[in-house]
Amino acid sequence: MAANGSTNLTKKQLIASSLCKHFSLDPKAFLGDSAENDIKTLYSNILQSSGKDSSPGHKDEVMKWMDFAESFPTDSKECFDVLNKLNEDLVTISVLLDNGLSPTEADVIVFSAIHSFMMGLPNSDRDKLPHVMRWMDYIQNKEDFGELFEKILVKKPFFDPPSVKPPAKAGAESNAKKTAESTKSANKSEADSSGNTSDAAKKATGEKGATQEKKKSVETEAVAKDKKKKATGDKEATQEKKKSETEAVEKDKELSVSLLNIQVGLIRKAWKHPSADSLLVEEIDVGEAKLRQVVSGLAKYCNPDELTNRRVVLITNVKPGKLRDVMSEGLVLCASNEDHTIVEPLLPPEGAKPGERISFSGIDGKPEDVLNPKKKQLDKITPNLFTDEKGVATFKGIPFMTSAGPCTSSIPRATIK
Repeated sequence: MAANGSTNLTKKQLIASSLCKHFSLDPKAFLGDSAENDIKTLYSNILQSSGKDSSPGHKDEVMKWMDFAESFPTDSKECFDVLNKLNEDLVTISVLLDNGLSPTEADVIVFSAIHSFMMGLPNSDRDKLPHVMRWMDYIQNKEDFGELFEKILVKKPFFDPPSVKPPAKAGAESNAKKTAESTKSANKSEADSSGNTSDAAKKATGEKGATQEKKKSVETEAVAKDKKKKATGDKEATQEKKKSETEAVEKDKELSVSLLNIQVGLIRKAWKHPSADSLLVEEIDVGEAKLRQVVSGLAKYCNPDELTNRRVVLITNVKPGKLRDVMSEGLVLCASNEDHTIVEPLLPPEGAKPGERISFSGIDGKPEDVLNPKKKQLDKITPNLFTDEKGVATFKGIPFMTSAGPCTSSIPRATIK
């Protein structure tokens, strides 16, 4: 997740801005050309303006990492597979090029490309990429990116050196030897003395042994009963635990955002609802042969002209139904401040294509064909939808991601419905 308004930058603009920071140049001088030039051309222009010399071999290697950044996938599983390979490459190196300790353009480019995905990874997945996390922590502390990127918090292992016992002194060894010899002598005396035990003493010992044997038998039987009782209790506890875990998994499924088919849409046309002043009707392109008609409660906050040709985020697997006699085939997701005086549709980044499905890092699963209103799935999931302090739309803090970056709102810490 980028920081302070840079969430609205495309991947190309973000890489160009971070390269400018790396070469101590003003990004504004190059971002104006970002629409006309591809990222490789922008890199060449930035490198030329920096006055830095770069050998053809070095530049070729940088271009290979540029290809890596441009082709970095949007699907969560594919992203993780690519990062696993990068994790293996970083096992024995600190930076991507030149086998040294100084970051190069290649490090800056790859860092910019994967930062948003890494920010959304849960700690359990980050732990599987220790070398990538070490490298990202190194780059973010070596490079001055200003406010382009939010710092990634990295758990660092705590080293507690083992205590070392001092060697025993010669005097202590001598005392230990004397004690051992004394014990050995005492044991020998006891063995000699036992040979003189009288017959009466032997008989008494035999009777005492029989009593102890009987007592031991009773105790053994009692222990066996306790073990059986404990085993029965443990089995019941295990079954109860399994039942609780199964119920927890089922509950998580009911609350998972993967049940929702959330897609990027483009409003082609919008107009006022014919019989409800608080409602608007929109025709939205979601990459299908036919535009979807959606009714939204936005009349109080937006006029139809503002919404025409605007990108939005909508749930497309809600059950179609009529709202005041007008058919609605989706639900436009909007951010709202606390007192509900400001409401606006979420905004996918420029470059996100109509019909593209929103993904959430670390969350996989197939959406329902059609949500069942009786299960109240939306009511259970939407309380976990909100924007963070930067205005990035999230599910439980995991960003709404598209191929061009996260979806955002101008309202920070907003609820999403």
